[in-house]
Amino acid sequence: MFKKVILSILVLLCFNEVVIATQFAYQVNFTDKNGTLTFNDSLSFLSPRAMARRDAQGILLDSTDLPVTRAYVDSVLHLTGGKLHEVSKWLNLCVILINDSAQIHALDGISFVSSVKQVAYYSTFLHKGATTRTEQKTTASGSAYYGSTWDQTTFVNGNFLHDLGYKGTGKLIAVVDGGYSYTNTHRGFDSLFTSGRLVDHHNFAIDTDYVFDYDNHGTEVLSTMAGYVPDTFVGSAPLASYALYVTEASGEQPIELLNMLCGAERADSIGADIISSSLGYNTFDNSAYDFVYATDFDGKTTVAAKAANIATKKGILFVTSAGNEGQSSWHNILTPGDADSALTIGNVDMTGGNAPNSGYGPNAVGQIKPDVCAMGQGAAVFGSDFYSFASGTSISTPEIAGFAACLWQASPHATPAMIKQVIKQCANHYTTPGSQIGYGIPNFQCAAAALNIKDTPVPSDNSLVLVTPNPIGNTLNLVITLPNAALVDFKLTDVTGRTITTFSAYFLKGQNAVHSFNISYLPSGMYFLKAATNTNQQTVKVIKN
Repeated sequence: MFKKVILSILVLLCFNEVVIATQFAYQVNFTDKNGTLTFNDSLSFLSPRAMARRDAQGILLDSTDLPVTRAYVDSVLHLTGGKLHEVSKWLNLCVILINDSAQIHALDGISFVSSVKQVAYYSTFLHKGATTRTEQKTTASGSAYYGSTWDQTTFVNGNFLHDLGYKGTGKLIAVVDGGYSYTNTHRGFDSLFTSGRLVDHHNFAIDTDYVFDYDNHGTEVLSTMAGYVPDTFVGSAPLASYALYVTEASGEQPIELLNMLCGAERADSIGADIISSSLGYNTFDNSAYDFVYATDFDGKTTVAAKAANIATKKGILFVTSAGNEGQSSWHNILTPGDADSALTIGNVDMTGGNAPNSGYGPNAVGQIKPDVCAMGQGAAVFGSDFYSFASGTSISTPEIAGFAACLWQASPHATPAMIKQVIKQCANHYTTPGSQIGYGIPNFQCAAAALNIKDTPVPSDNSLVLVTPNPIGNTLNLVITLPNAALVDFKLTDVTGRTITTFSAYFLKGQNAVHSFNISYLPSGMYFLKAATNTNQQTVKVIKN
């Protein structure tokens, strides 16, 4: 199934709860971020892992990393009497829910509000409490080990990475979907739960942390990556960590693109490396919101495409589906599959032939889409009891996302652009791309060779030193993480390579407490800090305000 997840009707069973007849959702954009937080407060809104990902890729903080001004949000809620649904720092907006559309006019003429737009209408109350429920190593070698996933794995030579020992360890994949029914009870996910690799989950559609309901589409998607039952079913990244986000609500409404945006922001904040989205949009229940391919699908206009592009700028690989509209009157890919920076995935069968309904590209400005294809036609997934089969770009997308995680684990200094490019250039139609096949079917053995990947897995956490915050003030704060206790030698240089200072310190195994140094004597500018032990070294770009 595609176009988007069709969720079960959310029936409000009320005992002591008052049912509100209607609810309107409005997107409120702000003019600025006139808040009190600065980049020096970065760890109050970005995790150390998120900062480490930026440092590793030389990505500086910018205005999109600063939170929305809380006073603006509070004023909007006070003036309208509305309920807060979500906030986006990337696009500097909030989404509120009100019961009477006339209430939104309380924002008319407010100086810090740049625009207001209705993004959804609900005939019943949207937010409600969730039902409380209790949550509940083998070497790869041949078809017997993979069981039902053997065909889809060998189709792209993903088993080559697994055989080298790269199964996604240390990488964090955020999954954006419509629901994860029975994910918390399915024995195929036992490894995910018992090892503590499910690190976050939230339902942005109804504002609750409970996600193990609503739809089984996300469960099928997740299983192609995280499923791990050796000799029966092995996913594409069976040892990666995961975050599960629900962004779909009942019906087809623009608010769901904003939910996706906020899911991507949360993925960024917890330090996700990859976002896998098997969702796509083109038309809505209210045709006034429908997209126009020629103007909206240019890779940068829709909210979903903006989410994909901004996530990529933050150092995240955004993997998304082309959609299943190839046989419909729409015919084309869906958004965010049109996004400039997204790795967009089409669907083929096990012979390499295009699935007839796989969406066609290119996007509206002629960029090749989909980028590549995988075997999503008759692919193995988890069913409600154990496993079954499903078809669509929804399934081919996470397969590639998982193998991309393994590839990135094996080449930890790569960037999303590097991972995306090597996957494309190792596809079988790279020199002869097509409108439905894209660059073709990738070969992860070729991709490993292109990145000079060796046959010994690198440590899952290759980060030696984290400078936090960065940009910095007059104090250099270092977080050192070591596989074993060791002496670390530091050298700080300026942009010309001139040594400013050197120093050494002894650190214990694991993540050490913050180590601080006074650098008030240094002028503002860019510097490079090199940290080295007898087995590892890392250089970090440092910006002093």
